[in-house]
Amino acid sequence: MKILAIALCLLLGGALVFVVGDFPDWGDPMSPPNDYRLSKHFIENTMEETSVPNIVTAVLADYRGFDTMFETAVIFTAALACFFLLRTWGRRPSKPDNVYMHLLTGVHVRLKHGKTLSPQSRTFARVESEILRYDLVTSTVCRLMIPFIQLFALYVVAHGHHSPGGGFQGGVILGASFLLLAISHDLRTLRERFPEVKLMYLLIAGIVLYSGVGFACMIYGGNFLEYEALGPLMGVTPVMAHSLGILFVEIGVAMTVMATMILIYNYISSLGTYERGL
Repeated sequence: MKILAIALCLLLGGALVFVVGDFPDWGDPMSPPNDYRLSKHFIENTMEETSVPNIVTAVLADYRGFDTMFETAVIFTAALACFFLLRTWGRRPSKPDNVYMHLLTGVHVRLKHGKTLSPQSRTFARVESEILRYDLVTSTVCRLMIPFIQLFALYVVAHGHHSPGGGFQGGVILGASFLLLAISHDLRTLRERFPEVKLMYLLIAGIVLYSGVGFACMIYGGNFLEYEALGPLMGVTPVMAHSLGILFVEIGVAMTVMATMILIYNYISSLGTYERGL
């Protein structure tokens, strides 16, 4: 089996090397991608037609808004697939035991029948099990970093229609900040801040917001995702309505992407139990 795998890798690598010879020269202005009329049209007319200075966002949310909406739906479907394939439902005790670790000595203490210590305790920290490691320095540094990561993510989402960024990038950064919380602490810490039900609501809300913007455009006399039609609804000019419409779409994408990242991590790291992570 190993010999077969090596042979397949060599065969695929050789095919890739052979195909590279047909690629256009690096930086060739007359290469098919650079000489394609549609590319020139986007570069020369995007600002005039969409009033969006960021060409990439104009293409994603305007020229091919349908495609981007269904890309978001694919991400939504991936989260649902992980839910149906990985999620397991076991009987949970009514009063589960709680495990605490003494921060100075590393000694673990298990409290029976759901008993807990004060969350403000500076001596003990709650952990998921005795086998999980808890590092005070790592957890503290990550906790301090997370707000700045999330603030940058919100900037990427909110300003993505005018500068590099957008819903996909901002959603990934937001999701990564919560995954950092789970890795530096434990899955319980993340679960307390973002329960599974709330993540599901957020997952669905992103798709609803995206499609809702499109249907609102139709209600006000425009085509699907023709954002200028939202001007009377918002009480702004068509140019501003276009900008705000794309912003709402980007927010919907970010919500779905963030929820999908967190859900998939939770299901895989806990083997579907949603109880104990890595």
